[in-house]
Amino acid sequence: MIGRVTGRLDWRGPDHVLIDVRGVGYIVHVNDRTLAALPVLGEAVSLYTELLVREDLLQLFGFPTMLEKEWHKLLTTVQGVGAKAAMAILGTLGAEGAARAITLGDARAVQAAPGVGPKLAQRIILELKAKAPGLMAAGVGLSATAEPDDAVIEPLTATKTPARADAAARQRAGAAADALSALINLGYGQGDAAQAVATVAGDQPEAEATTLIRAALKLLAPR
Repeated sequence: MIGRVTGRLDWRGPDHVLIDVRGVGYIVHVNDRTLAALPVLGEAVSLYTELLVREDLLQLFGFPTMLEKEWHKLLTTVQGVGAKAAMAILGTLGAEGAARAITLGDARAVQAAPGVGPKLAQRIILELKAKAPGLMAAGVGLSATAEPDDAVIEPLTATKTPARADAAARQRAGAAADALSALINLGYGQGDAAQAVATVAGDQPEAEATTLIRAALKLLAPR
């Protein structure tokens, strides 16, 4: 079982990334929220992972915290909720948001995730409402973000020490996450907002959240 992947972010796609771990590239599927918060290409990254094994398929799904990973596992215990549907729910609500919606019986919030209809949303709440408080109680111990281990990462640049590179990466990730949250609060869809933030962050890796928001709004304006 591959429980965590730590390496250099080499490539990002619409729903997955390629992480180079000492010359071996791992394709890790992530949700919109996680994708928007990742650092720029070439920087160190670490994700907790869940390996999906099927007869003809091996897929890694990545999560910034163990809490989100545990929620993904719990969601997939519901009949009709596959790995991708669980990722869509977490990408829309986040671990805390999913916990809140399920605990309060808010089917509309769960239904906001792409591909989740009203019947499936109701089933998720019915089956997980009693289990949600236990996982929420464990949230404090599981909510720490996965951090890259400098010992297994090649030097990222010639001008930055690993510690400074990690600090800069965390700052950029925080700015991207803040920008994404702001755009969602303004009413933009999760997918469109995440794609806009990822695009802008790639072009302006050192930009603060306010700059990312303004630039992302320009991309989203014609939509």
